[in-house]
Amino acid sequence: MDALLDAAEGLLIDEGYAAVTTRRLAERAGVNHGLVHYYFGSMEEVLLQTLERFTQRLIERQRAMYGSEAPFIDKWRMAMGYLPEDIAAGYPKVFYELQAMSWNQREFRDRVVKVNAEWRAVLTKAFEEAMRVYGIDRRRFPVAAVVSLVMTFNLGLQLEQLIGVDEGHAELLAMIDRWLSSLEPGQPQRPPSKR
Repeated sequence: MDALLDAAEGLLIDEGYAAVTTRRLAERAGVNHGLVHYYFGSMEEVLLQTLERFTQRLIERQRAMYGSEAPFIDKWRMAMGYLPEDIAAGYPKVFYELQAMSWNQREFRDRVVKVNAEWRAVLTKAFEEAMRVYGIDRRRFPVAAVVSLVMTFNLGLQLEQLIGVDEGHAELLAMIDRWLSSLEPGQPQRPPSKR
């Protein structure tokens, strides 16, 4: 079964979901094509399990990182450092390929929404703690809003980078890094700008 999921992951990354057929999948996995439906029932199930398995690997990494004793700024920097690594590994491409399929298929949508919810849960826990440590007013800046901002920010960076656009990305990350650094306990707090 793992061989089929590995093969599906590779095909999604290399060629996109339209290229993932039962025969191509079985050929790449080195198994009889009848095993695809025997183990999964449908190609859709193969694709969804591929996304869920890939996501689980990354979520475990994120949970371990955010669960460490390091200051939040170090965790943020590490998370942002994972973006190019994840793009190179193909995760955003797999996610977006299957997200596009979910727009017209209810079963896909429900499972992709579940994947999204897992990411949100990890970030919500991390940002609740960071905002408490930083003394950020959570009535003014609700955690759910900050998590949505960070998630859509990351999705936007990934989408642009997948097509080769990175203009302004380094500057944006540097700006956020400076702001987070200024919030670290023990850092002198500057009065707000009077503009």
